[in-house]
Formats: sequence, structure tokens, C-alpha cells
Amino acid sequence: MRVAILKERRACEARVAATPETAKKLIALGCTVAVEAGAGLASGFTDAAYAEAGAEVAPDAAAALADAAIIFKVRAPLGTGEGEVDELALIPRGAILIGTLGADAAAAGTYASLGIDAYAMELLPRITRAQSMDILSSQANLAGYRAVVEGAAAFDRGFPMLMTAAGTIPAANVFIMGAGVAGLQAIATARRLGGRVSATDVRPAAKEEIKSLGASFVGYEDEESKSAQTAGGYAKQLSADFYAKQAEVVAAHIAKQDVVVTTALVQGRKAPILVTAAMVESMKPGSIIVDIASDAGGNCALTTPGERTTTDNGVTILGYTNWPGRIPAAASALYARNLLTFLTTFWDKEAKAPKLSPEDDIVKGTALTRAGAVVHPSLAPAAAA
Repeated sequence: MRVAILKERRACEARVAATPETAKKLIALGCTVAVEAGAGLASGFTDAAYAEAGAEVAPDAAAALADAAIIFKVRAPLGTGEGEVDELALIPRGAILIGTLGADAAAAGTYASLGIDAYAMELLPRITRAQSMDILSSQANLAGYRAVVEGAAAFDRGFPMLMTAAGTIPAANVFIMGAGVAGLQAIATARRLGGRVSATDVRPAAKEEIKSLGASFVGYEDEESKSAQTAGGYAKQLSADFYAKQAEVVAAHIAKQDVVVTTALVQGRKAPILVTAAMVESMKPGSIIVDIASDAGGNCALTTPGERTTTDNGVTILGYTNWPGRIPAAASALYARNLLTFLTTFWDKEAKAPKLSPEDDIVKGTALTRAGAVVHPSLAPAAAA
């Protein structure tokens, strides 16, 4: 089977869906691999490295996609009018498309109409068997790391306590909002840099995770907060009264912080506002807010997605988008392994082709379209309406 790897053309995207390492492993499965020229350059992977791994370096997207049976992508392919190349029009009918596809009814309908079997990796179920192919976790981990590094670079002092003959500079107070994968990595990174770290999360299990990394826990706790977690481990909606009391505790804490990192995302919805304009106004000049949720609108009320801004009272807000893409070599390496694991999990060695059973929980969770029809349970009714 021919596997095609395209250059990512969407704005601010430096990652690539396969590395020379994973290309070599795909070839070992019996595939031929075609990589569009320049696809890996922004992540530090040269065309020569892909060629050395055994891949064909195709001169353009059309050549890479010619007769392709499987396409790996970081972001959804461009359609008509979205860029100089209409990638969707070049994908052969019946091909399997695997990537972060921004799954919604409109996109699924387009894939179905073009006869593309699309698998949205962002919908991967959170089950033990799927952990090694979980793109959200691998990319969030790096986003949490990068957020702290960029926050430290923007901060006009140092993270650790610095003792010199001229005097002592105190350690930075760093507050991490949300203790999921990104938040826990942010805590660990801020601690390594020498910051005085605190964190918050409404999920009861998160308190122990925060403390286990050496950070202090900040938050309002009552009987309601004991049930703030779903069976899948996600935070769930609580009452307005609880959130009001939580906000009071957080607001008092934020006023004393030097660096605040926000990490709260809700799949398929706008990011919740965790830091209000009033909270930003209470912070000291020179303070930094790093908003990892900027792609979804931001956790800070004053975030401008894609930009670095400074408020009238001297607080700098880093609202950059695509945080994993700001550390592209590592992010590509992990993302490429996630996709490779997904494919090899369902690989039929005799047929030298994937066998994606519709009854498998992983396939059922990620499949948007199959044989010209929208099949994902959350999208099929909307697509048919």
C-alpha cells in the first residue's frame, strides 16, 4: 500500500505526520511511502533523511497522493478555496485519511461525498489499549512544557531564587490552572526551573497529583467537589455557586502570582474563562499569563488568540496558537509514532493492509466516514439532517 505524507499548509503548523524513523517502519510493514518534498523541513527532517529511510520524495502534493491508499496528516486537508493546493481534490477515492481532522458534521459530510474513509485521531477513546496512539496526550504534554519555557523567557526576572553578592532575587510564583496532561507537565517543568509552584483543578483526584509533583494545591473544596469527575477522569459541570466560590479563592491567589499558565480545554467547545479581566487587573506589572487554550478562544478573558499582548497595567498575555507546533521536532516525533501505532494495531500482515473492524472500540470512536457514508454516532444524524 502507498502511504502519502503531505507538507502541512495550514497557518502556524510546523509539524509533520511522519518522521524518517516512522517512514522506515511503515516500509518494513510492506508499504511504499511517498513524502512531499519539504514536508519535514520545519521540524528538522530533511528530504535526504526520508530518502535514506527508503521513502520516495515526491515533488508536490499531487505526486505524493497519486494512487495513495493511506494518507497521514497533522491537520485536516485543505479544500477548495482554502489555499493554493486543493488537497482534498487530490486524495484518491477509497483512500484512508488519518489525522487531527477537526471532526464536525460539515467536514465528515465532505469526506463522505469524496469517498474518503476518514479517521479523526482527536476522537480516540481514552482506554488503556489506546494510550500509545493518543495524540491529545502526547501533544498536550509538550504544550505544557513549552508554555512554561516561553513564560520563563517572557518573565523579566528568573524562575529560581538567585542569591548573589548584590542581593537575593526571590523565586517566581507560578500558578498552573488545570492539572490534566498539559498542566501536570507544566507543574513539573516550572518546578525544574526553580519556581514556587501552585496549581488548581476541580477534580478531586487532581489534588494528590498536584501535591505529588511538589506543588501546593489551591482551590475551594466542599461536598459537591467530591463528585467533580466523570468515570472517564474528566472534569464535569458543577453548580454556579461552586464556581463562584472557586473563583473567589483563585482570584485572591492570582493577585500574588508572577506567572499564570492556563490549560483548560473542553472537547468541541469554547474554552472556559478561568481568568477574568478583573483578575488580570489585580496582577503586578511584569506578570505573565500563558494561555494554552488560545486555539479554543482562551481561558483568559483578555487573550487575543495568536498574539502576545500587554495590558495597560503591564501584564503580558501569551496567546499563541498551536502550542505543540512551537516545539515541532519533538511534537512531530511523538505524533508520528501515535499514527504509526494506530495503523500497526490494525495491520493484517498477510494482506499487508489495515483491517479496521467497525466493531472495535478504537475504530468505532475515530471513524468519521466509511464507504461514502458518515458513520460516527455523534455526526451521522447531523449529516443526514
